[in-house]
Amino acid sequence: MKIDFEHKQSAHCENGVVSNLMKFNGHQVSEPMVFGIGSGLLFCYLPFIKINYAPLITYRAMAGFIFNRFAKRVGIKIKREKFKDPQKAKERLDENLQKNNPVGLQVGVYNLVYFPDEYRFHFNAHNLVVYGKEDDTYLISDPVMQHVTTLTSKELEKVRYAKGPFAPNGHMYYPISFPETLHLEKAIRKGIKHTCREMLAPVPIVGAKGIKTVAKLIRKWPKKHGAKKANHYLGQIVRMQEEIGTGGGGFRYIYAAFLQEASDVLKIEELAVLSKEMTQIGDQWRDFALSASRIYKNRSVQEDAYNKVADELEAIGNRETNFFGKLKRAI
Repeated sequence: MKIDFEHKQSAHCENGVVSNLMKFNGHQVSEPMVFGIGSGLLFCYLPFIKINYAPLITYRAMAGFIFNRFAKRVGIKIKREKFKDPQKAKERLDENLQKNNPVGLQVGVYNLVYFPDEYRFHFNAHNLVVYGKEDDTYLISDPVMQHVTTLTSKELEKVRYAKGPFAPNGHMYYPISFPETLHLEKAIRKGIKHTCREMLAPVPIVGAKGIKTVAKLIRKWPKKHGAKKANHYLGQIVRMQEEIGTGGGGFRYIYAAFLQEASDVLKIEELAVLSKEMTQIGDQWRDFALSASRIYKNRSVQEDAYNKVADELEAIGNRETNFFGKLKRAI
């Protein structure tokens, strides 16, 4: 039982799943367009949620939000299901495969056996597509992988029922109806306005203000927490930025590509100019990650080093405040 499903590698799992499922159903929508319309870009510091014993920092909307927003804005209906019973989850997945319907799944990363060891840790918001089954082995299209892969029935159940924050609980989803034509213009405008609203939110843990809040905290960590914990927290920022779900710099590049496409669709030249600026901001995020990694890899807790990397992050926060103000006015 193998569905004729085209695997295409993407920069981020949820965007890639949505783009590939759309293509399977006859609608060509790029990964950046899914991300932008779905208002995927975000920064949020959540100290009350711990991942690997450090506060959660996210550079994207929560798992599932991108597809939900994208679907609503372009007129697609999607079905989502969760199952307390793993056997029922397996049966429903098999039913869809029998009907020639590839299915998106939310899974935990830690037990994905095809991931390199350094990328396998407790993170439960990863997305992939199951597009077939041969004997007791499921055929997997994981958008962040170059090629398709497989998981045994036991291996798939383990990642579908991973424990911890954002536990997937057998979560599966797939589109069930489409409009005759996808009208992207209004959807693009809604997506951009939503992103600007979140990135300019007057809340200290969200958007550009959240970035500046984290910069202030970085300055305090060496004295407050000591060497080991300060380095662990700084390493967590970089890991969340560069290794988990594409992260801060990568998401900025995807959003830059979206603004370039949006400029062509909406005939607004300023969006193309802002696309270039967003690419530059992505470069700043990458420079920050490099500076931060040098500190925690050398196990340094010199306050001056922490202050310098905090300066870099604060500059990014200020630039994003300015950027999203211009984007809001442009749209």
